[in-house]
Amino acid sequence: MERLLLLFFLIILAGCTKETYPVQNHVSAEKIVTQLSSPWSIDNDGKYFFISEKGGTIAKVGQNQKLKRENVYLSAPLSGAAESGLLGFVLDKNFHESRMAYAYYTYDLEGEPVNRIVTLYYDEDSWHEKDILLDSIQSGPFHHGGRLALSPDNFLYATIGDGANPDSAQNPNSFNGKILRLNEENTFEIISSGHRNPQGLAWDENGVMYASEHGQFANDEVNVIKKGNNYGWPIIEGEKSKVGMEMPLLTSGSDETWAPSGMTFHNGLLYIAALRGEAILVIDTKSGEVIKKIEGYGRIRDVFSDGESLYFITNNTDGRGNPSAEDDVLYRLVGTS
Repeated sequence: MERLLLLFFLIILAGCTKETYPVQNHVSAEKIVTQLSSPWSIDNDGKYFFISEKGGTIAKVGQNQKLKRENVYLSAPLSGAAESGLLGFVLDKNFHESRMAYAYYTYDLEGEPVNRIVTLYYDEDSWHEKDILLDSIQSGPFHHGGRLALSPDNFLYATIGDGANPDSAQNPNSFNGKILRLNEENTFEIISSGHRNPQGLAWDENGVMYASEHGQFANDEVNVIKKGNNYGWPIIEGEKSKVGMEMPLLTSGSDETWAPSGMTFHNGLLYIAALRGEAILVIDTKSGEVIKKIEGYGRIRDVFSDGESLYFITNNTDGRGNPSAEDDVLYRLVGTS
């Protein structure tokens, strides 16, 4: 009997050691608001959430958890290309005084989709395009990139996809397949190159920048971004290496697809929204490992930390998910510390 019990215990122990991601029974999510429409970016001014929706609206959510959908008046109609629309959105650091925000959207120019970065003015009821900061960024049927983020030192960064033209990522005369920064002269400079379709940006407490990137079929990446570095696409990706090109901090590998999008640091860990992977990946950047995988909510587009709580938006209504009657949803995670 003792031998049978020992054998049973060893079998259970062996099964447990095969688990890649620990089960996090203490993590749950509270619904803040439902009925979002293909949301893309989350920001918060301390009182309200503002969430961009691909169809060209901003969802405003107050402390009463009521949704108000606000119009965004742009100087060109949004493109109908796949993955396009109103994408990146971030409030100006002095939003309460300036009432300004930044937005990234795709429109059609002479029958072809192109991307544009603009400022928006908020009149307390709707949003109005004011200045065009960067225009006619070549795109394609997909891979628009689209993430906007403000660095700790208050510079605007943007991720630009390769527009389904891989060679553009290695072309120094093209903004495609690059991460850009808006400098003090109000012009954009290339910070890094060799990206396929980057959709996430975040900085740790030491000011180190990280980016998430969609691989081809698999080989999704999380990269540590340094100015002037080349991250390899389309010459290398995933675990491949080449002199003069950077390998990722971690990759999904050739057998798994995450389709990583928005990302943020929370309590010292990096949280990444995964679309195809239908999860929030929790990464210890010191070890370069995924230490948790929060699942059960479908496709996840963006995550946001206010320093106390972590929030995320599903993306089940974008045509690639299986939406419930309440989708899409803004959630607050409980038990993430």
